[in-house]
Amino acid sequence: MSRPVYLDYNGTTPHAPEVIAAMRPFLESDFGNPSSGHWYGIRPKQAVIAARKQVAGLLGCAPSEVLFTSGGTEANNQVIKSIAGARHTTGRHLITSSIEHPAILEVCRHMERHGFDVTVVEVDSDGLVDPADVAAAIRTDTIMISIMHANNEVGTIQPIAEIATLARRHGILMHTDAAQSLGKIPARVDELGVDLLSMAGHKLYAPKGVGALYIRKTVEPQVFCHGAGQENGRRAGTENVLEIVGLGAACQLAGADLGHHAAHQQAMRDRLEAGLSANLTEIRFNGHRTYRLPNTCSVSFYGLEANRLLEEIGLDVAASAGAACHADRVEISHVLTAMQVTESWAAGTLRFTTGRYTTAEDIDRALAAVVSAVQRLRG
Repeated sequence: MSRPVYLDYNGTTPHAPEVIAAMRPFLESDFGNPSSGHWYGIRPKQAVIAARKQVAGLLGCAPSEVLFTSGGTEANNQVIKSIAGARHTTGRHLITSSIEHPAILEVCRHMERHGFDVTVVEVDSDGLVDPADVAAAIRTDTIMISIMHANNEVGTIQPIAEIATLARRHGILMHTDAAQSLGKIPARVDELGVDLLSMAGHKLYAPKGVGALYIRKTVEPQVFCHGAGQENGRRAGTENVLEIVGLGAACQLAGADLGHHAAHQQAMRDRLEAGLSANLTEIRFNGHRTYRLPNTCSVSFYGLEANRLLEEIGLDVAASAGAACHADRVEISHVLTAMQVTESWAAGTLRFTTGRYTTAEDIDRALAAVVSAVQRLRG
């Protein structure tokens, strides 16, 4: 039996062959500690330096502004906690949005329990943040704004450059979680105008367990992890050389032909959406129709339950749900709730996300499975 078609690239990505090839020597032979002063530490140290340059190349920043982390979640934790720690005497107010990843929202809730105020800006029915609402939320004690670059569930791309201009005018630091946008659309820090940016390797065809945080050279956050002084003294601990190398290779690969990769993902996404629209009624697509990631399709099937639909297509398609339906309740994702999608639509929401290796044959097989399942479930 063949494997299901993989359409969950926003959940995680497979390892690119080029990434595996770059990592292999550091799995098999070049095992040394990059902090060692002897021969075995030379190649690992050089590899970390090279990877930092590769990440910086994708982001358009200086290598010294790249800090390696264990992933996007740690990077987001570092941003909020470290900036809050460094600037708490200046102010104790943070601004974020209602559709952020839990790695932002839960950290903000944690900060509230430690004396900080957090304003959560709402979004419109397309999942878009209005910069005017951000402006209205700014206070004299606001120290940071954190708005994601693109939403992981519906793909809506936020006006980060406009919000960053607003933040800079008020002397407020601007952070964006770019875990979902990197490798799909341009995300260069100079064009976005951000002071801090988080990324996750496993969304970018690199391994799980590695990520990076861009910190503008003029920003000085509080030290996040104390120890022997790695990562310019900000995050101690022996470097994860194997996966740092993989992240660097993935960033170089993404930057080499970003336009081609984006066009392919969009063509596959559009093929899927066209097929669903042509063969099914009572469906709706979520997220902004223009300002959205090229690979993301969030679609609601009226009157159906997402987990039941996933069961029906499970042998043919791997996707994710926008709602979890239980015997006594339906748990709608906080993103769909923030967009005010009604339960009758939201309960039947699936997310299909295409990737670098998605083929037209994959899409056609997925279409056949989904259309057939919807028709069966609707009787």
